[in-house]
Amino acid sequence: MQTKPMLTLDDVNAILDAAQQEATANSWNVTIAVADDGGYLLGLRRLDGAAPFSAGVAGEKARNAAIGRKETQVFEEMINNGRTAFVTAPMQALLSGGVPVLVDGQVAGSVGVSGVKPDQDVQIAKAGVAAIV
Repeated sequence: MQTKPMLTLDDVNAILDAAQQEATANSWNVTIAVADDGGYLLGLRRLDGAAPFSAGVAGEKARNAAIGRKETQVFEEMINNGRTAFVTAPMQALLSGGVPVLVDGQVAGSVGVSGVKPDQDVQIAKAGVAAIV
């Protein structure tokens, strides 16, 4: 039988705290979502001033990074570089800002951020991931 890494509640809170710290340090009003390896939401934090729709988008970015097993920026770039058929994949929010949490090469979960420019969303998500790996 195989074993796999899993995010704990402490991990989720550490990710959310670190990501929030990165966003706050830059005065970015975002929503941060953390999902398990199947894309199911474990935690969500919408900072003051973040647009309400960012909560749904952040959750979908986290889901896509988990089930796609890669950063969502890869999907966005695929579409932008001509593979437009990928927009019909059964996924929403195929946008930069979703980052998987990799532990020993396995996806343990993911982080999705929405609310600022794509590279800034990624910066925040990676700050969250760095808190535990």
